[in-house]
Amino acid sequence: MIAIVDYDAGNLTSVARAVKHLGFQFSVTSDSGEISKADRIIFPGVGAAGSAMASLKRLGIDVAIKDAFHIGKPILGICLGTQIIMGHSDENDTPCIGMINGYVRAFKTNIKSKNGSRLKIPHMGWNSIRINKMHPVLSGISEDDEFYFVHGFYPDPENPEHVIGTTDYGISFASVVGHKNLFATQFHLEKSGKPGLKMLDNFCKWSP
Repeated sequence: MIAIVDYDAGNLTSVARAVKHLGFQFSVTSDSGEISKADRIIFPGVGAAGSAMASLKRLGIDVAIKDAFHIGKPILGICLGTQIIMGHSDENDTPCIGMINGYVRAFKTNIKSKNGSRLKIPHMGWNSIRINKMHPVLSGISEDDEFYFVHGFYPDPENPEHVIGTTDYGISFASVVGHKNLFATQFHLEKSGKPGLKMLDNFCKWSP
């Protein structure tokens, strides 16, 4: 059973629909006990780091997810779920769960494209990833594939080994991060068409 974590941070319907489409059993839950019993965990989210961490702590989900990480359960972070697995977020100056050491940084408002035009923040729309290191969840994915992003902050791991893929948007930032049984994407797998579904399917079959 896959637990899709509900902590009042949105986009659960589209994630659940994608997992159902792929044919896997799942439960959308805010119950820390149910999350602890799951075979694997999908940790999505949109919104602000401060309110998200407050909800996670109130529900005891932060501890359940960290415990699941330490015992080796596969965990998938998506968007905000990718940011708050880090140690600290600049958004709301928020201490986060800390499964990967590092920070969540804000895009600077004056970043520019290669042709010198100012880029809009948040980064919104389709973009590609540069694969730094191969990973089972990236099986069948190429650098020609594009994924859907909506974010004004991005993860910045301290250890370069935890950066699996990067994306260019004025700067090069970590868009895919991972460590041991944890894999996370800054983009929305569930909104990224066939490549996104392929990665989600790979995760649901992955045995770290």
